[in-house]
Parts: sequence; C-alpha cells; structure tokens
Amino acid sequence: MLRRQILLAMGTAIALAAAIPGVHAQTKPTMGIVVKIGGIPWFNAMEMGIKEQGEKLGVDATMIGPTSADPALQVRAIEDLIAKGVNVIGVVPNDEKALEPVLEKARAAGIKVVAHEGPGLNNVDWDFELASVKGFGETHAELLAQKMGGKGEYAVFVGSLTVPLHNAWADAAIAYLGANYPGMTLIGERYGVAESVDDSRKTALDLMAANPDLKGFLAFGSQGPIGAGRAIEERRLIGQVHVLGPFSPGQGQKLVKSGAISGGFMWNPAEAGRVFVTMGKLLVDGVEIKDGTEIEGLGVVKPDAAGRDIITDNLIAINAETVDSLADLGL
Repeated sequence: MLRRQILLAMGTAIALAAAIPGVHAQTKPTMGIVVKIGGIPWFNAMEMGIKEQGEKLGVDATMIGPTSADPALQVRAIEDLIAKGVNVIGVVPNDEKALEPVLEKARAAGIKVVAHEGPGLNNVDWDFELASVKGFGETHAELLAQKMGGKGEYAVFVGSLTVPLHNAWADAAIAYLGANYPGMTLIGERYGVAESVDDSRKTALDLMAANPDLKGFLAFGSQGPIGAGRAIEERRLIGQVHVLGPFSPGQGQKLVKSGAISGGFMWNPAEAGRVFVTMGKLLVDGVEIKDGTEIEGLGVVKPDAAGRDIITDNLIAINAETVDSLADLGL
C-alpha cells in the first residue's frame, strides 16, 4: 500500500510539472552576450556561433548588439540583463573601465561573467582570447613591413582610443616595427576610427593627402581595413599604399581581390561565439578550469588564474588565396 501511495504521489507531481508552463524551461541556463556594436559582419558571425552552441548545449543564449560603439549603451544592456536575472553575462568591451562597476554589480548578484577581448577586466570569472596580444600585433606588423619593403610612413587605426585590446595590439605592432624596421615611421599617434567604414575612409583620404610618403595602414578594428581599402581604391594607389588588419572576409572579399587590402589575420568570430556559450555552461555547471583543461574551440588551455585570462593563438590568414573559402563559411 505504501509503495502504491508513493508511486501515485510521484505520478501526480510529474503530471503537475508537465502542466505548468515554463517548469522545464527554468532548468535551462540563460546567457546574454553584449558585444561592441550590432549589425556588422563580424558580430553577425559571432551571433551565429552563439545560437549554434546554445542549441547544442541547451543554453538559452542571446546576443545584444548596441546601435553604436558607446560604452554607456553596453552598461545599459548589462543592467537590463542583471534585472532579468540571467545566469551568465558575456561581454566584448568597448571600454573596460566603464564596465567594471556594472560587472561588479552582476557578480554581486550571483551572475557569472565571461569576457572576450577584455584581458584587463577585473570583475569577470574568465576572459578568453583566441589570439595573444603580442602575437596578433607583431604578426600584422611583420606583414606590413614586408609589403612596404621595410621603409616608409605608416598610420595606425583602432576602434577607439578606449578599446583596450585594439590599443594593446597597436602597442605591440608599433614596438615591433620600431625595434626591427628603423626605416618605417609612424605618423601621428593612432586614430580611433576603425569601427566605422565611413570614418576610416575619410581619415585615410585625409592622411594620404597630407602625407605623400604614407605607404601603409595598420587598422585594428573590423571596419578599419574596409574603409582604408576603399580610400586606396578611390586614390588609385593599389600596390603603392598597403592596408593590413583584421576584417570580415565576406565584407572585404572584393577589396582583397583588387589588392586594395593587402591582407590580415583574424580568429573566427563564430568560434568565439561558441566559446562564449561553452564557457558559460562550464561556469554554471561548476566545472573547474585549470591547467590542462580542454575547452572546445580553445584546445588544451593554460589559464592565468590570477588574471582570470585564458589566452590562445588561433590565427587565420586572410589573403587572396583564403578569402573566398573564409567568406563561404559566412565570415
């Protein structure tokens, strides 16, 4: 009799749970990922990876892309996610300092925080990178030096003067060229225009008009090479002025083939989106990430536990030989 009563009670509980909307959905981890800006190919590809991995791992993961690269818009988006009570917040920061207070608030509320392109952030559980600062900056610098024959003037674009990783790449590239190619001269300091095609194009045109010996652009920010490449085409200086930097292959495909963009290196933003979700799921599940842990999309990692950083080098060359195949992947 007791056994029959227990079974009846269990069956009733299961039936009630099935009848209540959202009971099962509540067990699904929720994650919101705030990127620098919405609607551009790089982050469109990242969103694709987020959705794919969310479906694969059973995570309700969404991407939030602000309408402009304004740190205040990222803060507002994170505030909204805190109010919704998501399990995990991901972020690709425009300004690390501006985000620290709101990320601290998120963690105080028990929300896990994962960052990408934010190795200087403190209020995170982990930041992951698919390229080391030194490796990414120096690899681009060396290719620019080869294209320019190791001499001439060059300019550097970054997304903005507050985007930490863009400026760290620029620092590494400039230091490398200064140490290894004394015949190359940086003009100005750096220009915070590389999150806008129009701003990059206009700045490139202005700089070429004012500096007739300008022979190269290093553009860290996915819209920088596109805008500078268009300026090269307008001035009919293909082969005379070289543009290097990370960009979406699909967006820059024609410019690469025309020679207006000389090349660059990237990591796969769709893979970064997948890693975001993977990292979030590991944190929700309480998995310890330590030296030797294998993480899908990153490989076997050697995390910096003190800095909360996981840094790998997974660079892909973008050039006339690879751009079509990369574009075909939706990048």
